[in-house]
Amino acid sequence: MYSETAPYDQGLLDVGDGNRIHWEVSGNPEGRPALVVHGGPGSGSSPRSRRFFDPEKYRLVLFDQRGCGRSTPHASDPAADMSVNTTAHLVADMERLREHLGIDRWLLYGGSWGSTLILAYAEAHPERVTEIVIAAVTTTRRSETAWLYEGVGRFFPEAHERFRAGADGASDLVGAYAALMNDPDRAVREKAAADWCAWEDAVLSLEGMGTPYTDRVDDTRLGFVRICSHYFAHGAWLEEGALIRDAHRLAGIPGVLIHGRLDMGGPLTTAWELARAWPDAELHVVGSAGHLGGEETGDLILAALDRFAKG
Repeated sequence: MYSETAPYDQGLLDVGDGNRIHWEVSGNPEGRPALVVHGGPGSGSSPRSRRFFDPEKYRLVLFDQRGCGRSTPHASDPAADMSVNTTAHLVADMERLREHLGIDRWLLYGGSWGSTLILAYAEAHPERVTEIVIAAVTTTRRSETAWLYEGVGRFFPEAHERFRAGADGASDLVGAYAALMNDPDRAVREKAAADWCAWEDAVLSLEGMGTPYTDRVDDTRLGFVRICSHYFAHGAWLEEGALIRDAHRLAGIPGVLIHGRLDMGGPLTTAWELARAWPDAELHVVGSAGHLGGEETGDLILAALDRFAKG
């Protein structure tokens, strides 16, 4: 990976509805524009993602989606209006950020939830996208969410029983947690957030990379789980299967999809289906990797971004 670089420009962009999103730019001001789309939803941007990009060749933009990171208001605040935090709002925010920065077209990179948002944006604005690189492909279909919070529980029955208990055994677990995360009692929200993150870590436990969800603390954890449960309870406001169905809109956009065969939270099927529907995408299956990737996944990301840096 490349050495750490500091942003040379940053700010808060007013995107309406009382929201301001934090953005920053690093690398070469005259380089190829690229945007990092973080996961979660609600994780916030990570400085580490800069290290995948050659700072001499890319003009790299990072941003925090509504309600998380350094964007305001933060979703951990019960007063933050979640009705104006939807996939359509985030797609519009990305376009507003592109225009604000004077960028004509840009490469999109991200993974997990970030891949859903990348696909939604690119299918709405294909003329604004040069290339796409995705690791850990998801499209946030309700069937994918049902697998993550219900189906995969057959492999982790003890943890899933605790997760269900946190929602009092509700039939709609994600909806129940979304309701808990809007409870006026902070203690209720904190317990729900802790239970949610414990389940997410259980699903990833076979990857041997610690407890990345439980490691989130305080308002960061509260905001993350509130946003996640909000989006997943609503199917990300996307028609079921629409992102794969409409992948033909990506024709002419080169894409690299990287997915771990051992991804318990997001099985390979979604990446496979997307690659079949998007003729300009190449799929790399990493046999030893899960959702969080690893060395081989990182090497494939670097190789793709280095290749696209050449234009």
